[in-house]
Amino acid sequence: MNFTQPQITEIIESIINEEDGLNKILQTSLEAIMKSEREVFNELNQDYSNGYRTRKAFGHQKAIELSVPRTRNGFYPTILALLKNQESEAHAIAFDLYKKGLTTEQVGETFDIIYGKKYSTSQVSRMFNSAREDIKTWLKRPLFDYYPIVYIDCVFLPTRRVDSVSKEAYYVLLAVRPDRTREVLGIYNAPTEGAEQWKIIFEDIKSRGVEKADLFVSDALAGIENSIAFHFSKASIQLCVVHLQRHMSSYVKQKHKKEFAEDFKEVFYTNNKKDNKVNAIERFNSMCDKWSKYYTSFTKKKQDLRTQYYFTFYEYDYRMRNMIYTTNWIERLNRDFRRTTRMRGALPNVDAALLLLGGVAMDKSCYSRKVPKLDYEKDKFKWED
Repeated sequence: MNFTQPQITEIIESIINEEDGLNKILQTSLEAIMKSEREVFNELNQDYSNGYRTRKAFGHQKAIELSVPRTRNGFYPTILALLKNQESEAHAIAFDLYKKGLTTEQVGETFDIIYGKKYSTSQVSRMFNSAREDIKTWLKRPLFDYYPIVYIDCVFLPTRRVDSVSKEAYYVLLAVRPDRTREVLGIYNAPTEGAEQWKIIFEDIKSRGVEKADLFVSDALAGIENSIAFHFSKASIQLCVVHLQRHMSSYVKQKHKKEFAEDFKEVFYTNNKKDNKVNAIERFNSMCDKWSKYYTSFTKKKQDLRTQYYFTFYEYDYRMRNMIYTTNWIERLNRDFRRTTRMRGALPNVDAALLLLGGVAMDKSCYSRKVPKLDYEKDKFKWED
């Protein structure tokens, strides 16, 4: 029986209007296409039909089960490649939801709403396998031989290890490239933070290609300057001024905090062309003398040889000093890490944590934009034209 085009359209519309009609049409059409393709394949290759196998695919708000035709010599329907792409896309969506803060259980429930099939937490975790391999490769990728500036810091996240949960250190390196874009060089784990662990990490980035970095910006972790100098002896070091203020303020009584904050601000100018390192250190010493009358720790801070590293930024062009006198850039990245992990409680293991942190870092599209003002400093950094 032959039908006109309007009659065919009417029949299809009537089926679609039935309960689950769209999926019936989709299933029937896909199976008919595959069956016809098998007939052509058999004719061209002198092959023989060999029954069917089942294969699930995503339909309209539910999963559908297809009967995929087989032959004796390995016929593979072309349309299955399209369905495989659909599945890969679904896996990418699942991991994107996971990075945005959903748990594996919530991702499974969301897929139930979209596709009509609920996935268990273990099934959702397996959907991340492709992303897991991509991130592992990315975290071990070759690096450039030169980075003008490298920011380093640790973020602490609750992580399960065997049968206990504790906040473990995840070491993060964020660097500025010669073209003034940024990239995360690596993310590493250790139960605690320490300068010796940083030494191991610096060894790793050197093995991946890094030969030189001109400036490291860090918090005041004990011994960090020695770990940097061990691998990058010619690099300058800037310790975070914001961390210094927090540390010194912690010794000050509440009634003095406002006045101390104002005094501290007067020490560290970032946009005064005429200001210099010598003057800033003199202001700092005067501030310490003033407050040492109340707090003896200020005398110790004045005499501490490490204090010099808080004033390194004065050696650079005044127009870009505010970009290097704190670890703010990497602190923002750490906040994104915490935001992603906050809803989950403790991460099940270190691999799960690195999967999440690596996924967030890879998605930082803002790092591909060139940072303005940095190239005002042309003597101490080698920028690309």
